[in-house]
Amino acid sequence: MPPRRGAGPGAASSPRARLRRLRRTAGLRELVAETTVEPRRLVYPLFVRPGAGGPEAVPSMPGVYRYSVADLGAAAEEIASEGLRAVLLFGVGRRKDAEGRDAWAADGLVPSAVRAIRRAAPELVVITDVCLCAYTTHGHCGIVRNGEVDNDASVERLGRVALAHARAGADIVAPSAMMDGQVATIRASLDAAGFDRVAILSYSSKHASAFYGPFRELEQSTPSFGDRRSYQMDYRNAREALREMEADVLEGADLLMVKPALTSLDLLARARARFSLPLAAYQVSGEYATLKAAARAGVVEEAAAVDETLTAIRRAGADLVVTYFARDVARRAKEAGR
Repeated sequence: MPPRRGAGPGAASSPRARLRRLRRTAGLRELVAETTVEPRRLVYPLFVRPGAGGPEAVPSMPGVYRYSVADLGAAAEEIASEGLRAVLLFGVGRRKDAEGRDAWAADGLVPSAVRAIRRAAPELVVITDVCLCAYTTHGHCGIVRNGEVDNDASVERLGRVALAHARAGADIVAPSAMMDGQVATIRASLDAAGFDRVAILSYSSKHASAFYGPFRELEQSTPSFGDRRSYQMDYRNAREALREMEADVLEGADLLMVKPALTSLDLLARARARFSLPLAAYQVSGEYATLKAAARAGVVEEAAAVDETLTAIRRAGADLVVTYFARDVARRAKEAGR
């Protein structure tokens, strides 16, 4: 029979190592908690749409809204007052074409939204998504030539998009197209225009995932032909994911993103051990909608499930978590006086 924990020659009959000692009360558990989910570590995704009229609810994502530029200032003020420090901004093309030209228009939705947030809540860190999928008629993340996405033509356009966002006042640009060399091109574009202070958060490990459906509906960005597996990552390949991250570090990324979050916890842990840059993870639309549906069905208690999943993401190594639950978490923390 194996010895009891803590037992040995001359040991008392009861175990020395009583690991439950520090679990007895809520105060003790809080005192020794190793990982916490704080509002300052969370980034809230914001969606800007054309037109006017008030916030529009997203049916597949309860609690998420699309805002006009006119409504965005008030929303930003509320978000800042709740204790959040950063937003990730997404737009959609007012006029779509094969190249997604509206994505880099100086008066486009995202640049206009950045300026609105800057006026209303200057303390918020503004991160902008840099991609073409919501601006192109075909829905792909780059320029299509002869039925395929042209990598080098695409990264040149992504540089234009990032520059338009930087000129509007973005703190961080976040290329999500998964084009080879996109970080290097964007860094060169920003630096040449005098925006060397603008940081790059690269979607370094963005998988072709089954969990993006609600987002694509919201952003009207589902590809009109084929899929994105030729440029988004194969989720079966962990070593390749680390190569993607390493390439982005060498190209000048300031932060690295892993997406989706819950299916990539092992990659977060491996990246945390390998890279010193801040790591972000995106708890994506399908993860959000799944938890919401489970809560509505009475399968889980929503707040508890949200806290547990966000803690797992942080525990795996994420410094920042992009999540649609950010406002809920911040409100609960504020009510609890944390």
